[in-house]
Amino acid sequence: MKLDDISLCASYWTVAGNTYPGAPTEVSPYSLAERAAVCGRTGWQGMGFVMDDVEVSIERYGLAGMRQIFDDNNIQHVELEFLVDWHLDGDRRALSGRMYNRMLEISDALGVRKIKLGGGVFETQAPDVGAMRAALFDICEKAKPLGIDIVIEFLPFASINTIDRGLELFRDLGVTNGGLLVDTWHVERGGMSADDIRKIPPEFLLAAELDDAGPEILGDLFNDSTHYRRLCGEGAIDIPAQIQAMLDQGYRSYWGVELISAYHRHLPLEMAATRAFDTTMQQFAKIALPAD
Repeated sequence: MKLDDISLCASYWTVAGNTYPGAPTEVSPYSLAERAAVCGRTGWQGMGFVMDDVEVSIERYGLAGMRQIFDDNNIQHVELEFLVDWHLDGDRRALSGRMYNRMLEISDALGVRKIKLGGGVFETQAPDVGAMRAALFDICEKAKPLGIDIVIEFLPFASINTIDRGLELFRDLGVTNGGLLVDTWHVERGGMSADDIRKIPPEFLLAAELDDAGPEILGDLFNDSTHYRRLCGEGAIDIPAQIQAMLDQGYRSYWGVELISAYHRHLPLEMAATRAFDTTMQQFAKIALPAD
């Protein structure tokens, strides 16, 4: 592997501009065409999207038009987020199911290969692992014919908040397209380290996101996550150590970069994209790339 083989994906918030999780609108003030053109110019080979934003783009361009925009700008990887409530009962489960069906429809048309889930977001009780495993089996099986991986982010403000709890959902589940997304911020803020990443069997290490954190939590964890993440190398996380652990465990897919930051989101779009790309690539210069 050479440095040129590293492929970066601008996770949604990194190039969304002035919006954030839970904002009055999560739709980017920039058009898809503007964002894709900037990403293409600044080195990105992938882009992520939340559902509200992608629906606006579908209305404007159509699915075929969106695919053409990606092709024109060398956007090879497209991912969708963020499915929640998939393990519950009642109306919330039904709404989640409808959203998931729409995600699959869009993913099939756009060539999406990863759909991101949260497990028990904002739930403080212990996770109902049995219910989650049953739901995940069905979710993964529906995505399998489309070649889509289902990846769970373990979040410090969710019931699935550690690598160990995430792995409990997938071990012996009998699916081949389900596993974990390792986000460096979530590892750090969850009290884990590169050593914990090395616990993940290669078949369950399916996605990665890189971002940094300040030396202390500002407000609660969700506030810190939503407004105070930092560019890679500009915070307290040993980013190269976590990258090295993922590579040593066999990870070879593209790398997401997720900047959710009040400062970053107010930068001009091209500056935001360039800074996020350049600071992330600098981390790979500090590690031992594998031979394969």
